[in-house]
Amino acid sequence: MSAASTTSGRRLRLGWPQRVFSQVLLMQLAIATGVTVLVTGLFLAPLSAQLDQEAMRRALSIAQTTAAQPRLADAVARSRPAVDGPVQAEAERIRRSTGAEYVVIMDERGVRWSHTDPRQIGGVVSTDPSQALAGREVMEIDEGTLGRSARGKVPLRDTGGGIVGAVSVGIEYDSVRARLLAAIPGLLAYAGGALAVGAVAAYLISRRLQRQTHDLAFSDISALLAEREAMLHGIREGVVALDAGGRIRLMNDEAQRLLGLGAEATGRPLDEVLGKGRTADVLAGRVTGDDLLTVRGHRVLVTNRMPTDDGGAVATLRDRTELERLGRELDSTRGLIDALRAQDHEHANRMHTLLGLLELGMHEEAVEFVTEAAEVHRATAEQITEKIHDPMLAALLVGKATVAAERGVALRLSGATLLPDRLVDPRGLVTVVGNLVDNALDASAGSPDAVIEVELRARERAAVLRVTDSGPGVPAEQRELIFTEGWSTKELPAHGKRGLGLAMVRRLAERQGGSARVGEGAGGGAEFTVVLPEALAPATLSEAGAVIGYGAAGASAGGPGTAEAGAADPRTAGADAGADAAELDTAGETQ
Repeated sequence: MSAASTTSGRRLRLGWPQRVFSQVLLMQLAIATGVTVLVTGLFLAPLSAQLDQEAMRRALSIAQTTAAQPRLADAVARSRPAVDGPVQAEAERIRRSTGAEYVVIMDERGVRWSHTDPRQIGGVVSTDPSQALAGREVMEIDEGTLGRSARGKVPLRDTGGGIVGAVSVGIEYDSVRARLLAAIPGLLAYAGGALAVGAVAAYLISRRLQRQTHDLAFSDISALLAEREAMLHGIREGVVALDAGGRIRLMNDEAQRLLGLGAEATGRPLDEVLGKGRTADVLAGRVTGDDLLTVRGHRVLVTNRMPTDDGGAVATLRDRTELERLGRELDSTRGLIDALRAQDHEHANRMHTLLGLLELGMHEEAVEFVTEAAEVHRATAEQITEKIHDPMLAALLVGKATVAAERGVALRLSGATLLPDRLVDPRGLVTVVGNLVDNALDASAGSPDAVIEVELRARERAAVLRVTDSGPGVPAEQRELIFTEGWSTKELPAHGKRGLGLAMVRRLAERQGGSARVGEGAGGGAEFTVVLPEALAPATLSEAGAVIGYGAAGASAGGPGTAEAGAADPRTAGADAGADAAELDTAGETQ
């Protein structure tokens, strides 16, 4: 049975080709041949009827001309039918001159006065002459003594208009058929020419399909489409296909999830469904490059775009949100390590100094040295906590101050700084402040008299943040560019790409209806200003009084509670704040 099945399969393949080129060519040739045969038949059918009509009109015309001769009517009325009579002679003359098959002249009784066969003269005609004898002209195809013919019959009238007989003229039907058969070779020649042109066109079309389908069989194409659908909707990477007009041609399930779109977005322009922004620019090809970073909602995406031959493109999207979160945690850990290293280095130097003083017996100087060192730390923590009442943000600034001191940069708060403990989203503000301070620290490190000034002010429910550094500043032509996702002047970190920190700062600000901009500071460095209109919760009268009392107590008594908390272990507080910032926004990579 297996051998029989194999033989049957081979016969099937030999009987009907599998390739698209061969199948399309055979189908088009079959269609062209069928159409040619059909058109030829449709043309021959009316041609036969037309030739019959022409033969009947010709017979009628000859009959009318014959009946118009007055001497024939007189001869029929005054003589008897005879083979050698004038009527027979005139009828034969007309027959020979016109090429008719016969010209029969009869009297009103239907008796023949003329005929091609003289023996029929004097006999009654074989077909019904009643209509012609009644005064009507007749055209018909009929059978007679001479066979099938096209006939025309008219009445024969005397000079007074009376009917004395009829004239019947026949055109041999074989001549009509001969004309039809004579027309067929020419018609077939035209049909053959049309079929040849159709065959050439079918071949060219099939060749084009062969190139476009890479000479695959229809079954192979169907299998490829099924596999493509399974692959597109099964992979965990977003795929978006665009046509030459920028409309979405295809989008798999993962792309819909990453971009926050539904299936109805297919077929619509890309800019219409995504809106203006870097994501649309990257997918549309207005921003070029490999592994381009973009932010869509709360997701960080890595995008690559490949143009297609038809003018469209296929873009792939990879979700790097988790990777960016891990990167932020790594950065937070590195920040904690830097802070611990800085404090360890500082404490080691102080312990060596203290040990030296004790070995020299300078006990009073040792006590004074320890007290002074403790007061410096306490003063830094108290200064920050007196002005920044939110513990998370204060802890972040204490930790940043330690790192800045290790790098030779002075971190100070502006005299106008005062922020109550009414933050709606403290983690969001921690992310903004952390990014801006890190950028300022990188820009200022190594410059003479390196300093960073942070100002945080409350304006009703709005929070205004200003970070100024002593670095080289930002050129005017780049002040908008630095907020673009993926733009950075730093080297790549170990965990991925930079260029998201300032972009996320602006995104966080705009998400709350605020703004983020950069300008030139008083000392020539960069000055970043962020306004968050709804950053603070409404204050009650009791809360306002508590804030005033807290500020007064901090000014007079040194704010022992909060100051001690900030000074007790700024390393842990700074690390916790950094970790909170990383959890808030996984894409908060610094510039």
